[in-house]
This record gives sequence, structure tokens and C-alpha cells, in this order.
Amino acid sequence: MAEHRALHPGAAWTELVVTDADWDAADPGLLATMFHQLTLIRAFEEFVLELAGAGLVHGPAHSSIGQEGGAVGSVLALAPGDQINGSHRGHHQFLAKALQHVAPKGFDLTAELPEEVRTLLLRTLAEICGLARGFSHGRGGSMHLQWMEAGAMGTNAIVGGGVPLAAGYAWASRQAGTDAVAVTYFGDGAANIGSTLETFNLAAAWRLPVCFFLENNQYAVSTSVREATGEPRLSARGPGFGIASWRVDGMDPLAVHLAMREATAHMRDGDGPALIEADTYRYFHQNGPFPGSAFRYRTRSEEDEWRKRDPVDRVAGHLIRRGLLTPEAREAADAGAKEAMAAAGRVLFEPMPGGKPGERRIKPGEWPDPAFVNVGVRGDLGEFAGARLAADDIAVQDTKFIDAVAEVMRRRMTADDRIVVLGEDVHRLNGGTNGATKDLKDAFPDRVLGTPISENAFTGLAGGIALDGRFRPVVEFMYADFMWVAADQLFNQIGKARHMFGGDGPVPLVLRSKVATGTGYGSQHSMDPAGVYATAPGWRIVAPSTPFDYVGLMNAALRCEDPVVVLEHVDLYQSTGPGPVDDYDYCLPVGRAAVRRSGSAVTVVAYLSMVAESLAATEETGVDAEVIDLRWLDRASVDWETLGSSIRKTNRVLIVEQGASGTSYGGWLADEIQRRLFDWLDAPIQRVTGGEASPSISKVLERAAIARHDEIATALRQIGEA
Repeated sequence: MAEHRALHPGAAWTELVVTDADWDAADPGLLATMFHQLTLIRAFEEFVLELAGAGLVHGPAHSSIGQEGGAVGSVLALAPGDQINGSHRGHHQFLAKALQHVAPKGFDLTAELPEEVRTLLLRTLAEICGLARGFSHGRGGSMHLQWMEAGAMGTNAIVGGGVPLAAGYAWASRQAGTDAVAVTYFGDGAANIGSTLETFNLAAAWRLPVCFFLENNQYAVSTSVREATGEPRLSARGPGFGIASWRVDGMDPLAVHLAMREATAHMRDGDGPALIEADTYRYFHQNGPFPGSAFRYRTRSEEDEWRKRDPVDRVAGHLIRRGLLTPEAREAADAGAKEAMAAAGRVLFEPMPGGKPGERRIKPGEWPDPAFVNVGVRGDLGEFAGARLAADDIAVQDTKFIDAVAEVMRRRMTADDRIVVLGEDVHRLNGGTNGATKDLKDAFPDRVLGTPISENAFTGLAGGIALDGRFRPVVEFMYADFMWVAADQLFNQIGKARHMFGGDGPVPLVLRSKVATGTGYGSQHSMDPAGVYATAPGWRIVAPSTPFDYVGLMNAALRCEDPVVVLEHVDLYQSTGPGPVDDYDYCLPVGRAAVRRSGSAVTVVAYLSMVAESLAATEETGVDAEVIDLRWLDRASVDWETLGSSIRKTNRVLIVEQGASGTSYGGWLADEIQRRLFDWLDAPIQRVTGGEASPSISKVLERAAIARHDEIATALRQIGEA
């Protein structure tokens, strides 16, 4: 008969429960700080709901009333250098961390509040209302609160979206030699999200000092935890990944505080990540000033039972029991908090002219200038002041393209110890699957990181490193198609971060993305992603076609304070072309195309491997084409001076690309050319692309699905005969 042996997880899973004895032993100063923070955050949230009910908050108002104990209790266990990020329901998380920053010794609501606290309340309220004096000048609103100076790295509207970013903050702190930790707050809904679970695994594998703080408020919108999962004790997830885990009563701020103290000690000792599940309850619906019972997915009796465990009342009750607070002082604190919010309101709002008594409007001068709408989508490239640009005196020789890829990265990593490379197998196989990171692991063992197969997690981790600002991540995608797996991190997080949080914060991240069209890898490994990135705000795109250009463009990408995707085509890896003899330190300027062949009959616009294909087709057909290698493809960096000069001369345009027509880069570019240069066109813009379908495995069908030399030659002959 088979023997059954019980298995036990290697990581501890503990429920922490406090008693009156723990409350009696708690430092009076700690409890006073808890009480005043809880009371102020509660008043803040009640004021926000009042404004939402009056139509003064544009967009959602995700109240944290009922959940304040988890944020306050946990943040008071953190050190000033620790960092946090949070969820869409994150006012309490943000305020707790910011209050710790501006008033580390606490404050008294029965006295005049420090100016720093009043300013914090005003700026946070302004941000939630979408106003210019907010932390992100009104762009972030309720769901995107960031004050990096305070260690509040940003709340997040995507469920689970901020979790991988926090792993990046943790990695950066450890790499910088500090003992700081990161805390990422998320809800029960995010516990089932792939990015969260991927990050659990990655953080545990790398033993990162990140705490996964799970606010289990029992409902994801209206779906209960017990409906959504077979194990409603969500902290059970931790030990399965090797993560030490705590379960606490989230309505008990002291229990949360003690659990976080244990978790931070665990992380600072180098024992890896921690998970804390705080069982809590949001008193109101997902959004707005109505209880869940109003929508019939909860009962009033359930809500009443949870309200009996209110975290503010609990702390106040123990303070009164211990003789540290009187009922009158509590009432005075409540009144002080409400007056603080009313004072902030008087700055931002005024009576509605001709309105009903008590009706208010936002003061006109508080709104952001509409001209600010696109400011900060990307940076102003001021970081290129003083950059050494390529000159004609750089000695060149025939160079294998892939060797230039590896050598420029070696040079930059030698010169700049902030650069870190990460991706699948980059530390193995003598430089990954194509040799792009050859010998780098031996030279930089702690800065070349082979990752698990988890694009969402490691891309988000790299995004966190970039937002932290102490290091410059270079991410390798084995195939460009994998961007869809990490789409949230690439487009919702990394690409939008600078603009969303006010336009000032750099996001220095480089993504190397391989285009494998024509290699027989089929529909899910063959796409050209240029057209997708070109329509995604925030990204810059470079597409090198020669070893010399690769060096200059990669150096520019690594200098840039914006996220840059560097496209590489497998057809080029084993090719040879002009490359530097020993100079790997120059940049090619952002937004400068190259004329590869002068001509007068038609302007051929190409990038990557299609530049060489276009030159060959031009020579074969004898059409006097001017061939332009775009090099920079993003909306802000297209070289309209070079394109315009050529089109005014030739009066015809042929845009050449290899990939499928549905995700075409040329479709966007053709529209832009006709908008800018219509008067100089003597014929409709022509395009060479692949077919509608993604390439198939079959060699014959794959060739039929993509464009190469033959398709370009056919188009050129048609133009020549017109």
C-alpha cells in the first residue's frame, strides 16, 4: 500500500493576535500617533466622499473608510528610507506614509497642525479633485497619488499593477547597499492576478526585501472572497512560494503594527520577502458614498458587525482605558480633524455664484492650464547636453552586428555601474539565445540577472528600478511578441508613468526586443512591434540597421531619461557591416534619420533589415530611389526635416516594412506624411507590408505572409512605370 507522507511548507505561516496585555505594553507615544493619524485620515476620507456626493470629484472616489488601521499600523513600523506603493483604494496608504515623512514625531489634532501637515492635506485633496496644486498637477487624481520624496512611489489604478514595481524598489535598495524595504499594498482581488503571483515567485527566488501587504476587505467590487477562491485565507499563498506570511486582524492597528515589525526584521535580516494579510472591511461600496448593502451584495447586519470593530474606535478605546485620552479630548481631536479638512476646502472651493445655500464650486484659478495637457509625455532631452555625438573621424571596420550588441553593453556597464541587464537566459548560453550578452555575466555577476519566465514580473521589476532612479535597467525580451504578456507593465505603467504623475519624473529604462520574422517560429514569435509602440504614449523607439548605428543608438538609449525600446532584427545579427574599431562611446542624436542612397524618383522609407532589402531592390530595378533609414520611429523623434526635404524633391513615397499589415508602423507614418506634406505629393503614398495574418510555421506560408526584397522591387517597378 502506498505510503503518504505529510509535506510542510518551508516558510512560516503565522496568525498574530494581540490581547489587552499587548495594548497595555504599547508605547503611549505610538498609540497617540496612531490615534491622531487614524482620526485625520478618517476625516479626510469623509470629506472626499462629501465632495464626491456634491459632484466636486471628477472620476472615482475609492474610500478607505474602515481600512485605515492597516495602513497606519504598518507604516508606523517602517523607517524613513523605506518605500511603498499602493492600490486604486490608496488614500490611506499614501497619507500614512506622507504623514510619517512630514511629522515623524507625530502631531496633535487638538492644537494647531504643523504647516507641513496642512500642506499635505491640501495638495492631496487638490490632486484627488484634479487641480493644479496637486502632487501630479491634477493628472493622477484619486487613484494615482505619488510623492517620491516621502517614499510614496505611487498608487495604481490597475489591480495588481503596482506589485512588480515594488519588487524593483526592493532590488534597488538592496543593490545600493541599504537595509531599506519596500511595501506594496493590494487587495483581495489582486491576490488572483498573474502579475502578483509572478512577483511572489520572483521576489522569493531573489530573496528581495519586499512586503506584500494584502488588504483583504472581503470583496472585489461586489464579488466576495469566498466566491472567488477555494482558500479564502489569502495569506496561504505565501508559503507556497517560500514567503514567510502573517495573518492579522486588519481592524486592529496594533496587531498590524506588530506583524509589520516582525516582517521588517525578517526582511532586513536578508531572509527574503514577507506577506501580511490584514482582514479588514471597506464600509462603503467600491466607489462613492453608499454602503455595499445599497447594491444588495452585502447585508446591513454584516456591515454593522464590522463597524463594531472600527479601528479608530479601538485605538481610542484603549487610550481611554489606559487613562491616556479623555472622551472630551477625543471629541476635540475629531473636531480638529474636521476643521483641518474644512480649511483645505476653503482654499480650493467657493460658493457657487447664484447657487443654492451650501452649493460650492472649484475656484477657477485652481484648475490646471489646458495647455499642460501633453507636457511631460516624455522628457525634453536635456540629458543630451554635452553628449558626444558621432563624427566622421571614428575609425570603422567590418563588424558582426551581434558583436556590436554585446560590446557596446560591455563598454557601458564598465563605465556606468548603474546599468543592470535582466531577462530570460541572459546569464547563460554564452550570451543568451543570440549572444547579445556574451561574457557579461562573468564581468558583472551582480548586474546580469537571469529571470524566471515571467515577463510581467521582471518587466515591472525593471520599471520599479527605473522609477526608483538609482539604477538603469536594460530588459531583454527573447521575442517581441512577448510584449503582450507584459502589456500592462509596458504601456499602463512604464509608458504612462512620467506623464501620469505630473511630467517631471524620469523613467530611464531600455527594452531590447527581438524581431524574428522569417525564422520559422510562427505566429507567436514573429511580430514587428514598431506600430504598437508608436501609438503608445511615452515610449521612444530606435531601430538600428548597421553595427555602427547600433552602438550610437544604444548609447543614446542608455543616456535617455525616457523608456526606449531598441528593436533588433534576427536577420541582422549574423550580418556584417561598418562598425567602430574600438570607439564604443559615441551617441547618434535623437531624431536623426540617415539617407542611405540619394535619388530623385521616389522616397523609400525603411528601418531595420528592410533598409538593406530596399537598397538591393533599388539597384536591381534601376529606379532612382532615395532610401531613408528612419533609425528613430516614435512620434516625437521622427526626422521630419530629412523626410520633408526628400519628399519635396521626389514627390512620391514608398514606406517599406516586413511585418503584418494589422500592426503596421507604416499605416501611422503614411497618415502623418499626408497630413504634413500633402501639397508635395504627386501620387498616393505606397506601402510594402506583410499580409494580414501572422507568419505561419510552414516555410512557404511564412514567406507568403511577410515582405522582403521581391515585394519592394515589384512596388518600385510599378512606381517607375507610373
